[in-house]
Amino acid sequence: MSAAGVALMLGGAGILMAASPAQAAEVSYATECVPPPISGLPAVQGTTKVRLTAPAEAKVGDEVEIVWKTVEAASKNPDVLNLGADTVKPTGTLTLGGAASGELKLEGPRQNPPIPKNSPMVLSDMKAKLKLERAGEVTLTPGAYTINVSKPISTDTKCKPTAQVQPGATIKVTEAGGTTGGTTTGGTDTGGTTTNGGTTTNGGTTTNGGTANGGTDTGGTTTDGGTTTGGTDAGGTTTGGGDSGGSGGDSGGNGGPTDFPGKEVSVAYACKTPIGDKNATSPVRISAKKSGGAYGLTVEFSKSVMDSPIDIPAGQVKPSMDVKLGGADKGTVKVEGPVNKDVIKTGAPIEIPDLTGTYKPGASGKSTLSPGVLTVMAAGTTTTCTPPAGVAVSLELDTSAQPGGASGGSGGGGAAGSGGAA
Repeated sequence: MSAAGVALMLGGAGILMAASPAQAAEVSYATECVPPPISGLPAVQGTTKVRLTAPAEAKVGDEVEIVWKTVEAASKNPDVLNLGADTVKPTGTLTLGGAASGELKLEGPRQNPPIPKNSPMVLSDMKAKLKLERAGEVTLTPGAYTINVSKPISTDTKCKPTAQVQPGATIKVTEAGGTTGGTTTGGTDTGGTTTNGGTTTNGGTTTNGGTANGGTDTGGTTTDGGTTTGGTDAGGTTTGGGDSGGSGGDSGGNGGPTDFPGKEVSVAYACKTPIGDKNATSPVRISAKKSGGAYGLTVEFSKSVMDSPIDIPAGQVKPSMDVKLGGADKGTVKVEGPVNKDVIKTGAPIEIPDLTGTYKPGASGKSTLSPGVLTVMAAGTTTTCTPPAGVAVSLELDTSAQPGGASGGSGGGGAAGSGGAA
């Protein structure tokens, strides 16, 4: 409906009813916004400024359009992640008074420009249709609203008034066929004074939060599939547990053993997730099985490093690791795991399956293998967990250099990842 008038075709009879020109009024009110739980952020006290557009006058039986424009949201996009274009969707509620009662639900499209961290939220206009059923004055009072952020995971930041809110617009409704007189507009008022804070995402959004979450309920995270809470700064300064030194197994000469079980070491990971940083510690074991001059590696995690922020469908989580080489050899070996077979419920641990790959030595001598960077791809997002610099050795092997082996290269030198369909 436009500001020029609201038209309604009644009962197929071809009767065109028109409301009087629309009026716009602005109202402010004190608000509390709660970011999505996954963000780990506190509630924010702020002020919401809303401009409502509605006809000044209409008749009983008219269906009119109400527009809620958020001039200023009570919370900013927090300093967690940048929100992409067209990832934010607002919904809100108006309280009806006077000649009408109840609530009117409004929603806006998922349309927004990119929103940088620590900057004002930009929300699309919310709209709804209201059927006028009784003569008299109908008041429209803005109230609670929710900011949904769809990436990296779907999160909600929920905002509600903390003080009485004045009506933002008034419609004078007359009986059909009667005359209307005067004009009315919604008054303006302020509710409370509080300062803007940073939230949502999440992350969503919340984050939003999330968000994102808020963000906006911002989304994992590790992410949409696999992660953790935001907020805590992960520094990777903790040490990797008490085990040290290179134990692990017998040397594999000709006629010697082929199985080399590693020792379990505790690794203090610093994880970077789409909704913030988190520290997580897990016992990790690297074992090897010799085949010719190469070794099949298996990396086992005894504990999950993250909980799922949302329900993740089967086939959406894919873990991998770059095993760190030391001693005589240098470089990394990529090992991978299969995707999840079952749905991972919200709040459930994201278990890391056995990661497997092939190590082809690039040097002769005592070579060590230690847990390296863990990467978890989950529902289109990436979480990266880095071990501390002094992470303990899990396995030591007596290696012989092979053509095309690791030989000090960085990246995936000599690795042929196996296990796990993508």
